Amino acid sequence: MRSEGETPTLDQVARLAGVSKATASRALNGGARVSPQAQAAVDDAVRRLGYTPNAAARSLATRRTGSVGLIVPESDERIFADPFFAQMLHVVTRSVKAHDLQLVLLLTQPGKEEQRLMRYLRGRFVDGVIVTSHHRGDRLAENLAELGLPAVFIGSPWTNTDRVSIVESDGIGAGRQAARLLIDRGCRALGTIAGPADMHAGHDRLEGWRQEVSEAGLVADAVVHGDFTEAGGARACGVLLDEFPGIDGIFAASDLMAAGAVRELTARGRRVPEDVALVGYDDLGVAEQTDPPLTTFRNPIGAMATEAIRLLAQRIDEGPGEPPRRIVFAAELVRRASA
Repeated sequence: MRSEGETPTLDQVARLAGVSKATASRALNGGARVSPQAQAAVDDAVRRLGYTPNAAARSLATRRTGSVGLIVPESDERIFADPFFAQMLHVVTRSVKAHDLQLVLLLTQPGKEEQRLMRYLRGRFVDGVIVTSHHRGDRLAENLAELGLPAVFIGSPWTNTDRVSIVESDGIGAGRQAARLLIDRGCRALGTIAGPADMHAGHDRLEGWRQEVSEAGLVADAVVHGDFTEAGGARACGVLLDEFPGIDGIFAASDLMAAGAVRELTARGRRVPEDVALVGYDDLGVAEQTDPPLTTFRNPIGAMATEAIRLLAQRIDEGPGEPPRRIVFAAELVRRASA
């Protein structure tokens, strides 16, 4: 069939399989319009010849790269300090492997470098993208929709929500549950350390908290925004205690900020939960390490990332024209000692 040391070719695969070169090519590139018998024959020929497809030629033939991008518009400091991103990357990496895809990590500064990122994406170096941790000022949803590149957002963007697929957690529901938990405990002077106002995650958890507190007939003006970091949580808690000294229940929109709040409360001689009950959000390991351990809401990162990759792979296979989808996961309450 071939000389010793000769690299096997697609023609040789086709001849050994007893099919046309076009059928052999289709069988190697996904099996579209190929009978099970022909697919089996080509697979057997590939195995016997030790044939390896030429990646560049395959990409040209299929217009696919076999790669997807994970866009994270955040500072390096936050990416490497926040367990949210470590867990997200872990699950996304595992999920893309299950779909026989390669992951390309695309880190950008929030509000910056977007034009350079879009130039890269226009080159079609990836077949689609997952976007996470987006901010109010970016135009990623609009630009990706106009580019026609398959995209799934983990968490809702601020604009063009009807033009891109979205997988998100129910932040409003979690905020309501957190407030209700504190109210049922007997807290009457509630406050919240909200997330950044330019992120939907911060906005939604705050909105849910406000709704529940107001509907209970309580005042919902004890709000200080943090930055999803432990230091930011400590600073925000200090402001809350200075401005609302009678506060007896706090919902922090992330466990890192809640950990900072525990530190600040302890430094001021306020016991948790006896003097101030505290509820966090994420449950990514931090909550178990505070003293006392945090009552919190488990952010369904694993389920969201897995579903986002499944949706993206589906959209890549289906091609343009499929309507966007929106999937919402509930956050699970995890009771510990802080509330």
